[in-house]
Amino acid sequence: MEKSSLKEMENPSQEDIISLVNSIFQVSDFTKTEFSLEFRITDNDFKSKFENLARKLEDMSYVCKLEKMEDGGLCVIIQKFSIKKQRKWMSTAWTPRALFAIVIAFVMIDGYYRTSGTNSVVEIGDPLEMAGLYTLSLLGILGIHELGHIIAAKVHGLKTTWPYFIPGLPVIGIPTFGAFIQSRGLTINREILFDVAIAGPIAGLVIAIIVSIYGAYTAPVLDPEIAAGMFEDSRLIEWNQGEPLLMSASLALFGKGGATHEVILTPVMFAAWIGFLITFLNLLPAWQLDGGHMARTLLGAKLHRYATFASIGILVLLNYWLMAILILIMSSRSPSASPLDDVSPLSRNRKLAYIGIIGLAVLCAPLPSNFLSGLLP
Repeated sequence: MEKSSLKEMENPSQEDIISLVNSIFQVSDFTKTEFSLEFRITDNDFKSKFENLARKLEDMSYVCKLEKMEDGGLCVIIQKFSIKKQRKWMSTAWTPRALFAIVIAFVMIDGYYRTSGTNSVVEIGDPLEMAGLYTLSLLGILGIHELGHIIAAKVHGLKTTWPYFIPGLPVIGIPTFGAFIQSRGLTINREILFDVAIAGPIAGLVIAIIVSIYGAYTAPVLDPEIAAGMFEDSRLIEWNQGEPLLMSASLALFGKGGATHEVILTPVMFAAWIGFLITFLNLLPAWQLDGGHMARTLLGAKLHRYATFASIGILVLLNYWLMAILILIMSSRSPSASPLDDVSPLSRNRKLAYIGIIGLAVLCAPLPSNFLSGLLP
């Protein structure tokens, strides 16, 4: 913890802090420095006790950290902290609402133009109605993703902001680059960090699968000869951004999978594709993405750094250079989140859940078409 950014602890409150720690832990040694109070503890069941202490100290504008000493002992370090001021534009209530309104408009515009383009090939519906369905599908995936984080945070007593939706590039790209929330509390231990991280992608993925199945059911299929003529006339363009296995499974469910079928990528199917892509990116064990938080709790800081580099390599192989560069830059500035109790290990069930997360990441990955053709008949 950086002492240069901390104010010296005020003497009148120190006795209260010392008394509080002694009422919770078995303290074998105590050291007072200019900027901190350090307690050597001997408790074996320290995890829940530390969580209790951390919550009480947070209300008193103090922060504690649990560290393992060189001899294997445990030390609780307590310091005064100053609440960081949020950037002005992020601290106002209208900011998330304004961003949400902008994203709705961008998604509607994007959906309208995508429907109009699809209708020039095969009629799928009124552009305005389809744009509304597209908006509901895409923002439903992203919104439920963020709601998963919020619910998990509230279960653990963490306060969060409302979601900040990030506008994208409608028509020429994707209309939104996802959303994020900010925690207004301290992440106490690895399990809390893991639970909040895993809840978002799982919740959003459920909606993405529903949207994908509906999109596959309603997606029109062209006769191969007609499709070949449209490719020659450039009325159809081959999709080369990769296809998640879950999307392939949705199409196969209705007999539309395989290389012999020319399925039109409708706006709803595109919404599902974006949902799978965002879920895949979030599940990568990189930086401070959701998967990065999960990997950090399981692997520790050093191995998490290697996992970040491996994730960048995967993105490069999939030809997602921009995202790879972005993660590389951001991870060099702020490598990972660090819980106050970075000593308590992750539970066995959470470790098993992370194995499932790796599998879901593979299922959501935008795999090249030649990879899929090798799996499908």
